[in-house]
Amino acid sequence: MNAHEIDYQIFGEEMQYVELELDPQEAVIAEAGNFMMMDSGIKMDTIFGDGSKQDEGFLGKVLGAGKRLLTGESLFMTIFSNEVQGKKKISFASPYPGKVIPIDLTRFKGKFICQKDAFLCAAKGVSIGIEFSKKLGRGFFGGEGFIMQKVEGDGMAFVHAGGTMARKELQPGEKLKVDTGCIIGFDQTVDYDIEFVGGIRNTLFGGEGLFFATLTGPGTVYIQSLPFSRLASRIHQAAPQGGGKDKGEGSILGGIGDVISGDNRF
Repeated sequence: MNAHEIDYQIFGEEMQYVELELDPQEAVIAEAGNFMMMDSGIKMDTIFGDGSKQDEGFLGKVLGAGKRLLTGESLFMTIFSNEVQGKKKISFASPYPGKVIPIDLTRFKGKFICQKDAFLCAAKGVSIGIEFSKKLGRGFFGGEGFIMQKVEGDGMAFVHAGGTMARKELQPGEKLKVDTGCIIGFDQTVDYDIEFVGGIRNTLFGGEGLFFATLTGPGTVYIQSLPFSRLASRIHQAAPQGGGKDKGEGSILGGIGDVISGDNRF
């Protein structure tokens, strides 16, 4: 498996995007909806799966693409190829506020495991598949179920994280407890399991869920400070419900309070 070698540059702080430079005949693959902009001369095609195994028959391609349905992704991916002479550039953007993380798969021994919605784009030749959990408890209570996404190959891949990203290098036997939604991805040598929070008060009133994710080294772990599920939940809570009033309209001052606080909607 030899992925295309691509150069890249990441721009921005809180809403990042990655710009990839393609030599003639080089290509990248991406999930639908992540494209931002590209130079003329780059051709876009929609394909089954990730296009990493060109020698497979039609049935093999359909089965490979069908596995993506288990991770909640589309059957199709998009491939962007430089069809002209000279270098061309293409950019992909993170779908919500956060960071773009470059993953050099050669440094992860050819495999990186991540949350099923973390993948952004990768060099052509990188395989995007699914990783099943063999642990029953993790499957039922781990937040991501039995299935996570795996990125395999020898090229560059890019994943995105919500909020700020933390990178931890775990030593052999070192354990890190994490909110299940805050995991971006980890080295294949890291053991992933779940642990019950414990305590009646913690369980009933803690507000942090019933389980921690436990990551045991050795290996590299990437953590995000703002999972999209948490962001979406807060937006939903603050949105007008039923009667059309937002969360802040229950104050004593009512509409006057909105004016004082800078909310000048009339």
